[in-house]
Formats: sequence, structure tokens, C-alpha cells
Amino acid sequence: MFYGEYRHTIDTKGRLFIPAKLREKLGDEFILSRGFDKCVCIYPKEEWENFTAKLEELPVAKERRVRRYFYAGSDEGSIDSQGRVTVNANFRAFASLEKDVVIVGNRSHLELWSASAWEEEQELFDNEDITNELIELGF
Repeated sequence: MFYGEYRHTIDTKGRLFIPAKLREKLGDEFILSRGFDKCVCIYPKEEWENFTAKLEELPVAKERRVRRYFYAGSDEGSIDSQGRVTVNANFRAFASLEKDVVIVGNRSHLELWSASAWEEEQELFDNEDITNELIELGF
């Protein structure tokens, strides 16, 4: 399970250091994918398989754009000997990842946010709204 918030920098070649405890959970092979928001998601292989199994249950004729969004917007990733992952140029452009980034744990996967976009996202957090959402969901 992934949780927490980690601030790092991404270099001009798109390399980002992943903390050791997150690398252990990611494993040797993982998938980078466009996220729902302007972030890049990193899924351990097993979690990616779980996610895409749900995509495969969608009717092709109706949900083909959703499938294209995730399958075309995904790539395999690995960690180099210095604990870094290379985030390709398409992902960096999609999520506006330039220098300061935040790695956010989101249970089954990690999210990579530009520091400024993450700050904007956090401004949307409202305790009362979240409490009301939880109540609506029967929590």
C-alpha cells in the first residue's frame, strides 16, 4: 500500500529519484500511465493488471476512448542503479513536470505531480466536503 507525500526534483533528462521504501513496493517492473488529473501514475505490475482488468470489462463500442486514453498513455518503467525512474517527455509535458515534483501515495499506486499543481489540488481539499462525501458513500 502506498501512502505519504515525498518532494523531489526531476532532472533535465527526466530522471526522478524514488525513495527506497517506495521502490521496494513498486518492484522491478511497473507501469507509468496518464492519471485522471494532471498527474502521472505509477502502478506496480500486479495493480496495473487489476486496473486494466476493469477496463477490459467495459463495452468496447461505448468506452473505447477510455481504453485508448490509458493504453496509449502508458509505458513500462524500471529503476536505475541510482534509484531513479525516467519519466518520458510525453508524461512530463502532460503533467507539467519540470523541476519540483511531489510523489503522492494513493493506495494501489503512486502519483507524480508538479509541485505547483499539487498545491492547487490541496486547496480543493475541504474537510466538510470530504466528510459529506464519506457520509454519502455510506462510510
